[in-house]
Amino acid sequence: MAEQRKLAAILAADVVGFSRLTGADEDRTLARLRTLRSDLIDPTIAVHNGRVVKRTGDGAIVEFRSVVDAVRCAIEVQSAMVERNAGLPPERRIELRIGIHLGDVVVESDGDLMGDGVNVAARIEGVAQPGAICLSEDAYRQVRSRLDLPISDLGETRLKNIAEPMRIYSLQVGLPAQTKPRPDPLPAQSMGSALPDKPSIAVLPFTNMSGDPEQQYFSDGITEDIITELSRFRSLIVIARNSSFQYRDKATDVRRIGRELGAQYVVEGSVRRAGDRLRVTAQLIEAASGSHLWAERYDRELSDIFTVQDEVTRAICAAIPGQLERLAVEHLRRRPPNNLTAYDSELRGRWAFLHLAEGLGVALNWYEKAVEADPTYALAHAGLGMTSVFGILSLGLPPEPTLVRGREHARKAVMLDEANPTVNCCAAFTYHISGDHRLARKHAERAVSLNPNDPFAIYVLGCALSYNGEPEQALECFARSERLEPYAPDDQRLDTLCDCYYMLRSYAKVIETHEVYQNVPAFLYVTLAAAYAQDGQLEKAAAAVESYEQLRPPGHDLKTHITYWMRMCLRQSDRDHWLEGFRKAGMDV
Repeated sequence: MAEQRKLAAILAADVVGFSRLTGADEDRTLARLRTLRSDLIDPTIAVHNGRVVKRTGDGAIVEFRSVVDAVRCAIEVQSAMVERNAGLPPERRIELRIGIHLGDVVVESDGDLMGDGVNVAARIEGVAQPGAICLSEDAYRQVRSRLDLPISDLGETRLKNIAEPMRIYSLQVGLPAQTKPRPDPLPAQSMGSALPDKPSIAVLPFTNMSGDPEQQYFSDGITEDIITELSRFRSLIVIARNSSFQYRDKATDVRRIGRELGAQYVVEGSVRRAGDRLRVTAQLIEAASGSHLWAERYDRELSDIFTVQDEVTRAICAAIPGQLERLAVEHLRRRPPNNLTAYDSELRGRWAFLHLAEGLGVALNWYEKAVEADPTYALAHAGLGMTSVFGILSLGLPPEPTLVRGREHARKAVMLDEANPTVNCCAAFTYHISGDHRLARKHAERAVSLNPNDPFAIYVLGCALSYNGEPEQALECFARSERLEPYAPDDQRLDTLCDCYYMLRSYAKVIETHEVYQNVPAFLYVTLAAAYAQDGQLEKAAAAVESYEQLRPPGHDLKTHITYWMRMCLRQSDRDHWLEGFRKAGMDV
């Protein structure tokens, strides 16, 4: 009997950070997921003529009669999730990522669907941000005239195990409708040739909603702390307190505020205190258009008012720079590549490095363009050094000449701007991959000291500690980084998590962490193979080695890779432990 094929709209969805949620509270998470399925997800699928093809633990593959039905269903579900998560702390939110593709599928005798149509939808889902819906270009063409949500063109994106890059579009539910292109941001204030385009931001006095004039000090304190802490981010121009506070208790249009203060973005918010409860809201607004770009609500118990003030301030200040970077990259994608400044190119390089689905080679390209455009730009040198040495692990670049090049760029970057936390972050990461443990720790600690609100700085400190014989402390850093920025891409973080768990002999955790990894580089299968081997699962270890062989980039030699990798370990016991796992997995090392 010939196989039956058809064209179908396929929706793939899963829960973001499911292993983390179940690890924290398995019973509650599973109960909430069952309720979501029975009360929201399954009824919505039925209303839009969908059919659940298969469940995948925390996710599902669903077939629809049309892309229009699939997108309508996805929007309805994601909109409802925004409401259900309102008021919950970030660590307790159940958030979905959804991918939709129109493609060819094979219908099995039991009704299951197989083939590229299903595989591509699942891979597209993997690149979606929490709460977002990603569409392939084929799916997007079916619905583009019907959408009134903000659309982001993610460009040509390389998907895991898909041969050719695909153009992907992202819909973010919960943002305001956008029917025409957003105006370009206001011209940034000039900061010299090295940083000509830094975004400028004004923090308006938070409104005291408590009805008690005595609480004004608290809302003013929150505002002042946010101004101070945002000023630690050297990538931002933050308008001074005295300028921002002149707008207190004035109903002034943010467009006018932006023009008067020279601010591209405005942060405003409110504080409401009732008894022992505190609610703080914050919004990020684009001044030129008045569009709300990001909003969050923080509900806290007031056991210690100063602790709560610090916690909320850190959370807000960790979220805003990431939002601004995302918006800036979306804007840059619309500009010709040969018309970008050193700052623009560095930002594109940093984005590609943190989102490995774009490709590490892409990051290297942008950083090299930034250095060429401005040889005195410290961040460009710092990023080029960091990306180069990471390319030894990820791309199979030759270790010795690459190490020399990477260290030289890191050294030059620190000389050019030693007080910049991001420069110190990148230098620390470069020295970490180089096996220079003392310098890695020194620059990582300096970065955190310069900006304790930067999730990337805290993450890099964890990296420095991981191979320095302190994996327990490294895990604490990774947890702090994730609390500050729960929506950061997993591309880098899960890699080092796997290494830490392995060095702590927590092989099951290595395997579990690997399962939620969205963009698995080839070399991580080597870690997985060692964990399987140490856990006695030798067949799976061999399969992981085979996955490495299939995915490894040209020039990525396993023996050279592992020899170099061992240089990263400070302790001989860790080197022996790694080599033992590799040999048990059947690797010739």
